[in-house]
Amino acid sequence: MKGVKVKDKQIKKVVREGYAKIARQGSSCCAPVNSCCGSADLARTISKSIGYTDGELKAVPEGANLGLGCGNPVALASLREGETVLDLGSGAGFDCFLAANKVGKDGRVIGVDMTPEMLEKARENAEKGNYTNVEFRLGEIENLPVADNLVDVVISNCVINLAPDKRKVFTEAFRVLKPRGRLMVSDIVLLRELPDFIKKSIEAYIGCLSGAIMRDEYIEAIKAAGFQRVSIIDEAAFSIECMVNDPTAKAIMATLEILPEEVKEIAGSVISIKVYGVKPI
Repeated sequence: MKGVKVKDKQIKKVVREGYAKIARQGSSCCAPVNSCCGSADLARTISKSIGYTDGELKAVPEGANLGLGCGNPVALASLREGETVLDLGSGAGFDCFLAANKVGKDGRVIGVDMTPEMLEKARENAEKGNYTNVEFRLGEIENLPVADNLVDVVISNCVINLAPDKRKVFTEAFRVLKPRGRLMVSDIVLLRELPDFIKKSIEAYIGCLSGAIMRDEYIEAIKAAGFQRVSIIDEAAFSIECMVNDPTAKAIMATLEILPEEVKEIAGSVISIKVYGVKPI
């Protein structure tokens, strides 16, 4: 299937299957937990490198953090007691549980994920951690199973790049937010176009690469949805080490016989950003 353009439904199917496998094996987007990229502490190492504190990592149930993010949207969302938070692509529940700790017992956190295996894992983690203010719903982030004007904050961590229709995702986020509601997402974007063999790779979607779009296009999609005060709070280079050890990158190198130096060149095209926006009154 390499090098073949796939339709949206096929992309979603591949992404769902890929993340179902991650949920079962406990591996990360950067690399499997048992890979040469690290040990059982890999997810913790990745998470600390992208902005999570030791306190946050210890505050969630074991197994909630799979090292799948590219930033810490919870830290930047300035969550307040009693708020309702929606996490797009909630995975095993890591950011949801951190958000739940911030909004308190009078607050509410909703996680949406399209992978049943991830939902099962997240619900198990919620039970382990006795989180009564968190719920997880099955659904696609382009068609959120959430009512209009319901939530105060929408967060997402390295997930929207996987959605074929990113404009629809931001339109949906705008719909479910209350007036004055905030959007805070961490994601992967491009500074220049990726080579065709990456963009056409089905496997690269699971590695968070081929679904990424240009930075300016990403920001424009947020503004087009209606958000105001849209700004990039932070941006950082995508980890070359992760790219070299990413199972996607390894598969591409093995198949196309490209050198690690070329992977480094590709890595220079990819950055992680944290973006903020507000729904007007």
